[in-house]
Amino acid sequence: QVQLVESGGGLVQAGGSLRLSCAFSGGTFSDYAMGWFRQAPGKGREFVARITGSGITTYYVDFAKGRFTIAKDNANNWVYLQMNNLKPEDTAVYYCAADEDYYDLDEGGDADYWGQGTQVTVSS
Repeated sequence: QVQLVESGGGLVQAGGSLRLSCAFSGGTFSDYAMGWFRQAPGKGREFVARITGSGITTYYVDFAKGRFTIAKDNANNWVYLQMNNLKPEDTAVYYCAADEDYYDLDEGGDADYWGQGTQVTVSS
């Protein structure tokens, strides 16, 4: 059974950076595309970015372009989300997700596996 465990969240001032990490276990990591989602208080889950199993192809939602970078370490079973120039509106619980179908990692998609989430709070 695939398990995902996020880490790296915290409190940061606006304009700062954080790197979220997600540890993958229980499967062949390179077979899985990975994605990051977030959920702010009182709002629905929001797609952020995804990356193919190979780690070669990425896709970002508009608010993440130019500020966030997703990366995949297939040798060590990690996926990362580097977040720069953070804004108060980025405050949310961030979740990593895994799916063998790259296109299931999208708004309205239903990824096969989810982590428990890590809180990111950006102060103004």
